[in-house]
Order: sequence, then C-alpha cells, then structure tokens
Amino acid sequence: MKITVIGTGYLGTTHAACMAELGFEVLGLDILPERVAALASGNVPMYEPGLEELLRKHLHGLEGSTGRLRFTTSWEEVGDFGDVHFICTNTPQRRGEFACDMSYVESAFDLLAPHLKRPTLVVGKSTVPVGSADRLSRRLAEAAPAGAAAEVAWNPEFLREGFAVDDTLNPDRLVIGVRSAEAEATLRELYAPLIDKGTPLVVTDFPTAELVKTAANSFLATKISFINAMAEVCEASGADVVQLSGALAHDTRIGGRFLNAGLGFGGGCLPKDIRAFMARAGELGADQALTFLREVDSINMRRRSRMVELAREQCGGALLGRRIAVLGAAFKPDSDDVRDSPALNVAGQLQLQGAQVTVYDPKAMDNARKMFPALNYAESVLEAVTGAHVVLHLTEWQEFRSMDPDELAEVVAEPRILDGRNVLDPQRWRDAGWTYRALGRPS
Repeated sequence: MKITVIGTGYLGTTHAACMAELGFEVLGLDILPERVAALASGNVPMYEPGLEELLRKHLHGLEGSTGRLRFTTSWEEVGDFGDVHFICTNTPQRRGEFACDMSYVESAFDLLAPHLKRPTLVVGKSTVPVGSADRLSRRLAEAAPAGAAAEVAWNPEFLREGFAVDDTLNPDRLVIGVRSAEAEATLRELYAPLIDKGTPLVVTDFPTAELVKTAANSFLATKISFINAMAEVCEASGADVVQLSGALAHDTRIGGRFLNAGLGFGGGCLPKDIRAFMARAGELGADQALTFLREVDSINMRRRSRMVELAREQCGGALLGRRIAVLGAAFKPDSDDVRDSPALNVAGQLQLQGAQVTVYDPKAMDNARKMFPALNYAESVLEAVTGAHVVLHLTEWQEFRSMDPDELAEVVAEPRILDGRNVLDPQRWRDAGWTYRALGRPS
C-alpha cells in the first residue's frame, strides 16, 4: 500500500515519518509551500525529539536515506499516489466559542474528493466532535468520482508532545472506527508491524472511535485539575500536596501519573478538546453529563491566577517596576509548543500589571516571541535571572531541574523562587538562602 498524509503539522509530520519507518512509501501534502519546502529539505518546523532524524532517514533525495518519504502541494498527485489517505489537519477551538473549528478537516475532504477515482480508504486522525465521521463519509461519497468506494475510517491519535515518535511506533493501543470488513482488513494490514508486536487493536463504530480521544483527554484533564483542587485545599489548611499526591499514587486504583500539582495543563489539545466536548454534548442534548468539565477548566485557569498572586506577594504586594524572571515558555518540556502555554499566560499577566518580565526557554523562544513580542527574552538561565526580584519556574525542563541555587543567588536582586511545577528540591534551595514557595505546599 502507498500512504498519503494530508496536513504536515505536528501530527501529520510525525505520522508520515513513522509510516515510512514501518516500510511504506509515503507522500505528505500541505497547502503551505514554505512548509513543504522545509520538510523536503529535511527541516522539521517544530521541535520534537527524534522526529527530524527519522524524517531525514527516509526523505527522498537525501544521500543514504531510504527515499520512502516525499512531500507535495498537489492534490492530484496525492489522489493518484495513495491507496490510504490519512487526514491529519488541525481542529482548533472556534473563535469566540467552545466548539471545534472543523473547517480545516472539511476542506481537506473537499479538496481530496475530486481526485479519488478508484477504491480507496480515507482515514481521519484529527480529533473531531462525535458524529463528524458519519457526516464526512456521506460528504466524501457524494463528491468523489469513486462514490461509495471512497470509504472513510477513523483512527484517533494519542500522541504526547515530547514522545510522539515513540507513541506512534510503540502505541499503548490502536483504535479504528470502521463500517466494513474491507476497511478493517486494510488497517490491520497497515498496522501489522505494530499488532504483531502485541499492540492491542480496538475495532469500533465511528462514534465510539471519535469519543475515545475526547474521553481520554477529558479524563486526564480531570485528574490534573483534581490534584490542583487538592493543592488549593492544602494551601488553606497547611498540608503538603506533594506528600498528598505521593500517598494517593500508592493506591493502584488511582496511580501517580498526571497527579502532579502545579500550574496546570495547556497546549493545543487538552484545553480546546474538553471545551469542544462540552459544546458537542450540548448539541446532542447531553450537556448535563459534562458540566463537571467546566469546573475542570476553571480550576486549571485559577492556577495561573494564583501564580500571579504569589509573585505579587513575593514582590511585597506590588508588581510595578519589579523584575521577574520566567523560566519556561513551552506548555510542557521537550516541546517548542506555546499554544495556551500556562507559563506565557502568567508572564503576560505579570507584564500587564507592571512587572518587567524576562523569559527564557531552551526550545520555545522563537514561538514565544511571535506570540508575546512585548516580553523581554534572554539567551540563558543566568541572563534571565540577573537582577530579578523573584524567579518563576514554570516549565519543568531538565535544564531547570538541575539549576545551581548557589550560582543563581550571586546574580539575582533577591533570592526568591516560585516553583510552579513542584519538581525542585525545596530544602536545597532554602539551604542556599532562597525563599522557596510552590503551589499547594507550606511556606
């Protein structure tokens, strides 16, 4: 089988490179010529560990590569080439609403359809509202010359930024929503290298496949907000949320993953996915089933406001003119993604309230500058914290975990640090003369 991947953003580029790694000939398409040119030259336009190396291993035209991976802007070429077409376009939050913006997915189907002249399988990987696959299936059959022989399946992605390559090549499960034995057989053949290694394959109908991803993200978001709600109670009662979460993690029914209190979640998936899920439930008349997600979202946003309040307290009650170092811009470590970044949100709030904010991040500086051009940016931790009245640790990069408090104490104006991720050693920093505070921990 020959594979095409429509949309070469974070998801699409990863999927294309990994399908080439599994031995398929792959053609990736994007409507942005500059992105296609960058990928065709071996440059991945985002930071994801191991992805650029994998792309170069298979990129057509590079010496020593397998040549199995190419990129194009031509829909006609994609239609002629592919036996299976993966739709990997973005589904952002609709402007001014909670609902999902389906325009990119719909456009991909509409532009691909006229070029489907033979039996083929179009596989959606984008996170979409339940009911979308059924609607898009009818839409494709009406527009494609192949008619109903241009079939749709849904195969949601479960990638974690920073681990996307491994999550694609060694997934904890594969979910496929299909309507025919032929579609199931095609995807079983496609994923045979993973299934043969023991990866569970879950075969479902369309709506169940669509719900798996949104339900999973909603559960993870709920777990994060639960421990952050406990952090609020800990602050009020004098308890320690790190010790609390550690004790809870020993319960095998709960487990410790996603149970770390801190600044909360962000990025391009969890926030918009839980909001879109609420919106879709309302359309289906099941809005009461997901009202708890409003509180999940609210708790998450309160963590950002609380960090701003803590910074103000450490600055003596006023932020105006105070110098604040923000360590972290990406929404999580091992990524340059700044979409809905809690770190940048806090930095922006502090600046709006009169603070002089300097940001440093190991990988996300360029993206941060584009989103928040008015902030100050440094080229190193040492430069960022020089002269700071308070240091905020907001993205848990390993570089920040291993900082030397004695070294930094020599350049700051006042040795005060707020650990927004609860991963620094409080005693080590206090022994070095720092005032250490963290969300949900005793002062």
